[in-house]
Amino acid sequence: MASLPDQNRLLRNFSRCQNWEEKYLYMIELGARLSPLTDEQRQPEHLIAGCQSQVWILLRKNNQSKVEFVGDSDAAIVKGLVAMVFILFQDKTPQEILDLDVAEYFAKLSLEQHLTPSRTQGLHAMIYAIRNTASKMV
Repeated sequence: MASLPDQNRLLRNFSRCQNWEEKYLYMIELGARLSPLTDEQRQPEHLIAGCQSQVWILLRKNNQSKVEFVGDSDAAIVKGLVAMVFILFQDKTPQEILDLDVAEYFAKLSLEQHLTPSRTQGLHAMIYAIRNTASKMV
């Protein structure tokens, strides 16, 4: 995965933004840090159902039994959301992903209240897909 901040740094950086326009710009910057996907990775089986934009997410377990992520979207803000979800789950085992309190993380960011309903639905679809795949890795 690309160089993304950890959760604490993300929360700190997000809170330093003066308004939601700056927060959206920061989200876009985070999305730009994601490594590009190959054509082989942009397959229908990796598309996340329930997202208005096209979103691809792939997971694999590394040698330390931690889950690694790659992903992309055709929309800049949604790609930033993908990065923020990856930050939430990075360096975790499949079981840790399943046990994590996602609502608390996003509440600290006050993110969902500033997303359109379709983006909120897409965010939930990404989390569901990641947890579903992680449950198969346990």
